[in-house]
Amino acid sequence: MAAVTSIPRTTLRRIPLGSAKDVFVTDVCLGTMTWGVQNTEAEAHEQLDYAVKQRGVNFIDTAEMYPVPSSDARWKPGTTEEIIGNWLAKNVELRKELVVATKVSGYQAKSETAGNRTVPAGAPCAARLDKQSIFQACDASLRRLRTDYIDLYQVHWPDRYLPIGAFTGSTEYIQSKERSDSVPIRETVEALGELIKAGKIRHYGLSNESTFGVCEFVRAADELGVPRPVSIQNSFCLLHRQFDTEVAEACSKSNYNILLLPWTPLAGGALSGKYLDGARPEGARMSVFKHFHQRYLNENSVKATKQYKEIADKAGMSLTTMALNWCKTRAFNTSTIIGATTLEQLKENIDAFEPSVVLSKETLKAIDAVHQQCRDPCIAV
Repeated sequence: MAAVTSIPRTTLRRIPLGSAKDVFVTDVCLGTMTWGVQNTEAEAHEQLDYAVKQRGVNFIDTAEMYPVPSSDARWKPGTTEEIIGNWLAKNVELRKELVVATKVSGYQAKSETAGNRTVPAGAPCAARLDKQSIFQACDASLRRLRTDYIDLYQVHWPDRYLPIGAFTGSTEYIQSKERSDSVPIRETVEALGELIKAGKIRHYGLSNESTFGVCEFVRAADELGVPRPVSIQNSFCLLHRQFDTEVAEACSKSNYNILLLPWTPLAGGALSGKYLDGARPEGARMSVFKHFHQRYLNENSVKATKQYKEIADKAGMSLTTMALNWCKTRAFNTSTIIGATTLEQLKENIDAFEPSVVLSKETLKAIDAVHQQCRDPCIAV
């Protein structure tokens, strides 16, 4: 491919990064969590070349703990950031036009990704969101990404106890699981504010958060004179619409103006339809990792997925296209995080966000009717 010195302005829509008035992102964001496990570095760079240089995607999302899942023998935290950093080093002229997002890991009792980043490789340590841990994590990400600044630095999940349905399959809040040693949100916000002042990050965001958490982050930011969070990355798809219920109100443009970055919009690939009728395609994510995202293959999820496929067929589009474009139709702004292991998948995913793809009122009404029959079938209260 010939050298590209700027990201092309294509037909993909660009929207503000929440309340950040100086940053605009494409409404499709390139996810990277398979890079280093299911995808090689060469394949990852091929995806970056295609998405950025040909399709005009300017938004890339990663995390210090990627690739995922950590159960894979090839897993080494930070590998995905290193892969992206190597690509950025080869495309220095594009860095200023890109919005690079990464994440600092939240509380994890035993982890090789965070806490004291100076421990020997392989030694378990606590991943926390105290000042020192955040400073060390940010510096480590900057080194791996081979960049001087991070455009969007996200808290991957809370330090406090929170039943994250997208991780645990349950949304029931059990008070006895609260921990007295949780790092105060105020300390985390203070650390992020110092990173902004130091020029190491431009903005920060949340991930896997509740309405309470969003409000507390905003309150702490206002009290400390720190900018508010500009984004939230929560699970959101046709099989998991929990964000719609109340978090959306707090994040509304009319309230805190926090942009939703839906993750797993295809329910781990289930909403492509490839796992229907018991199929387990060779090399597919939930075929290879038999304990990963299996909640999207439970009886109710499969029943809903079949109904959604019938709606997509009637609309004359693939289930993948309908599921992804549905995120774009929400009343609140979204920049949807897509992930692919092949260029063919990546092309279809990006195509779903082209202006020519429009879901009719009839299609949207049919989608809502399925949702009303069994809300969030992948989650058990």
